[in-house]
Amino acid sequence: MRRMMIAALGLVLGVAGSNLAGTARAETATQGPGAVVVELYTSQGCSSCPPADALLSELAEKPNVIALALHVDYWDYIGWKDNFGSPDYTARQKAYARAIGSRTIYTPQMIVEGVDRVEGFRPMQVADLIHHHRAQTSPVSLQIQRQGGVVHIVAQSAEPLSEAATVQLVRYRPEATVQIRRGENAGRTLTYHNIVTHWETLRDWDGRSALSLTAPAKGEQPVVVIVQRKGPGEILAAARVE
Repeated sequence: MRRMMIAALGLVLGVAGSNLAGTARAETATQGPGAVVVELYTSQGCSSCPPADALLSELAEKPNVIALALHVDYWDYIGWKDNFGSPDYTARQKAYARAIGSRTIYTPQMIVEGVDRVEGFRPMQVADLIHHHRAQTSPVSLQIQRQGGVVHIVAQSAEPLSEAATVQLVRYRPEATVQIRRGENAGRTLTYHNIVTHWETLRDWDGRSALSLTAPAKGEQPVVVIVQRKGPGEILAAARVE
């Protein structure tokens, strides 16, 4: 059943233009219509997470999706420490919960474009949300260019933003396989994709004047830049260079 649902997801997401954000494998990327950010909050110690991890792996191959796996640390007490886990990603997930007045967080949880939350393994719901957000328009345009160990970021808004947005830089490890020896997934060997290793807020931006800035981006890991309403809230633009 899971394979059938993922296959259906592929049909929903399979059509994508070559100008979409996330497709660029050169040094420059421009946000295009329909680029959708999907954040997965997961843990190696969570027995419910592997199907969602596999779904994110499928999404990571879609040129119209920027899929990011954020491993939380609150499952570590079960007996297996997630070597990708970070309290920073737990804090980000909690901030999303507070933004909607909730005290509860879940794994696995996917957050689509900063606004829609999906708990558990619900591939068709995720596909519907991605399709919905691809059809939306944003006043913000974004271009990033990577030169050596530096990324250059240019953004502008066709209309003034109602409130300041945050400009964030994300790095991720494309793939890693882990042999899990303890905890709920003991004995399993799992492969993870697009594992976030660094998430940094560069600055706030009021959206009234054009934005131009540079940030360090050393090493080989891909670079993602996200412009997002505070809260955290709606993602207004995102682009990636690999």
